[in-house]
Amino acid sequence: MSLEEPEPDVPAPVEEQSPDELAELLGDHVIGREEHLNAPGYVIRPDAVQDVLSTLKEEAGYDHLSCVTAQEYEDRYESIYHLKKFDDPTQEVSVVVPADRENPVSESAEPVFRTADWHEREAYDLVGIDYDDHPDLRRILLPESWQGHPLAEDYDQDRPQIVPLRENANPLQEDHRGEDDTDTMFLNIGPHHPATHGVLHLKTTLDGEQVADVESDIGYLHRCEEQICQNGTYRHQIMPYPDRWDYISAGLLNEWAYARAAEDMADIEVPEYAQVIRTMGAELCRIAAHMLAVGTFALDVYGDFTAIFMYAIRDREKAQNILEDLTGQRLMFNYFRLGGVVWDLPEPREEFFEKTRDFLEDLPEALEEYHDLISGNEILQMRTIDTGVLPPEVAKSYGATGPVARGSGIDYDLRRDDPYGYYDELDWDVVTEDGCDNYSRLLVRLREVEESAKIIEQCIDLLEDWPEEDRTIQANVPRTLKPDDDTEIYRAVEGAKGELGIYMRSDGTDKPARFKIRSPCFSNLQTLPEMAEGEYVPDLVAALGSLDIVLGEVDR
Repeated sequence: MSLEEPEPDVPAPVEEQSPDELAELLGDHVIGREEHLNAPGYVIRPDAVQDVLSTLKEEAGYDHLSCVTAQEYEDRYESIYHLKKFDDPTQEVSVVVPADRENPVSESAEPVFRTADWHEREAYDLVGIDYDDHPDLRRILLPESWQGHPLAEDYDQDRPQIVPLRENANPLQEDHRGEDDTDTMFLNIGPHHPATHGVLHLKTTLDGEQVADVESDIGYLHRCEEQICQNGTYRHQIMPYPDRWDYISAGLLNEWAYARAAEDMADIEVPEYAQVIRTMGAELCRIAAHMLAVGTFALDVYGDFTAIFMYAIRDREKAQNILEDLTGQRLMFNYFRLGGVVWDLPEPREEFFEKTRDFLEDLPEALEEYHDLISGNEILQMRTIDTGVLPPEVAKSYGATGPVARGSGIDYDLRRDDPYGYYDELDWDVVTEDGCDNYSRLLVRLREVEESAKIIEQCIDLLEDWPEEDRTIQANVPRTLKPDDDTEIYRAVEGAKGELGIYMRSDGTDKPARFKIRSPCFSNLQTLPEMAEGEYVPDLVAALGSLDIVLGEVDR
């Protein structure tokens, strides 16, 4: 008799269906078909959104609502739900929902995918589409008093934003008891508080010392990034802006998100040598990002600035020094170009390789210090183990990705599952932890630094031996790019914080008609109430720190 525990029942993966099979599955709900470069598109009635998405999720296995894009045409409004599978993100579907020009109303997807809550609020805020059956349809990036919808065709940019004085009344009122005479207390955390990691306002309701409810008030750093990109040319003017989304860590990773979408849209093939350089640079950015995440998390949890935070900044600086040698910049790199990179490795190459190898050789000892000081610290363990719990199915419903998802045991990484660059040629592992708590998300980031170091080392080995005559850093790209009219694409990369995606639609000119940024931090931040409710205020701060958000990317 075997004493081994029986293996849990794991549902068999759903086989990939052809576009015609999916159309047959959706039946009469489909009123038209489109072909996006990344996925088949199904045009459905605006009152059938929940039925269609439920069918695709439950019967076809499309369990990841990656992004929601809203836009306006001359004759209609349109919402696009970009669906993928966590088990295989190369299987994609676009659900296109047209809405009437005069009365743009569409059924909400929120009852099927929780992540649609914020995405649809943003679509309402910026474009002006109403979503029927949405639990809380109001503005999210702009103040409630804002006049008009900035991405709508009829928006008047010169219209003064004049509102009654009461709309701008000071929200900090004198202490008073509410009408319902409850024992709960309302607490403002942020937007000017170091623990919020930027200008984030948390509207927190406390029941005693426990968090009864928390609502994220975002938009303080909204800078019209999507509209700026829609006014820039594909070839030259968009690329400097991605550095400014996640401005503290992931510049090259951001640039790669745009580069991948634009290169696939224009059918540009990047030289292999440039792909290796891109991969190396991206992983240096990932290490820099995780060092800052780990240092600030320890600072949030038990306030150690002198040792842990400064140790993390020290190692982040080493990565940034190498990136500065490579790109000429420390923060806003602007190093990628469509078709490759702007220039080759710095000369003398041997010094660059030696400096990078020295950094990689020192990393194991540094990581051992972090485990001693952080993950092995009894105080931090008490504060983070079994707090901020995010079950895997909840994480999936919110569209959580990156270390947040992998800390909940979700084995999802676009570098492996939807390969790009040179990742599929290298030996490395995707890191997951099953604890689903604040501690697990910390461990994922520390272990991912080790994997990034393995990738960088292999890239250095390749670059050292690369024949000089084959060191092509850029493809031959036309000076002006004008993709065919009405070409649509959604492409994503694995950023330091999760899935960073770009949707673009062309109108036949050298500028995109619609440019949509899928921010991993935007979706990850949505999970905060699930992690914090029922916990204490210090646990709320730890949960927020474990998400590793940056408001420039949340607000865009």
